[in-house]
Amino acid sequence: QVQLVESGGGLVQAGGSLRLSCSASGRSFSFYAMGWFRQAPGKEREFVAAISWSGGTTDYAASVKGRFTISRDNAKNTVFLQINSLKPEDTAVYYCAADPSRATPSTFVHAYAYWGQGTQVTVSS
Repeated sequence: QVQLVESGGGLVQAGGSLRLSCSASGRSFSFYAMGWFRQAPGKEREFVAAISWSGGTTDYAASVKGRFTISRDNAKNTVFLQINSLKPEDTAVYYCAADPSRATPSTFVHAYAYWGQGTQVTVSS
């Protein structure tokens, strides 16, 4: 079992930055691919970014590439999402997810077995 807890969300003006954190429990964290997803009201959950177990491979949604950066610290069982140049359309609940079945990251929601409770990011214009 893996438990994930996100933090770092909040209300920020357009153009601002946030750093989201996801703390994981479980001894095998360093072997899991990790992902960040988001869900806006009335919309489906969508892929944002993912990272391999080693941190050597990352993937991003086209809408966030160049503005968001995913990273991980396996010694601290934590995954980060640095969000820069925020836009109102980035407003959503952001979820951290763990995929214990593979080392390389997936962009698909259904690939991830464990999810956090989410953290709200609201961007005002």
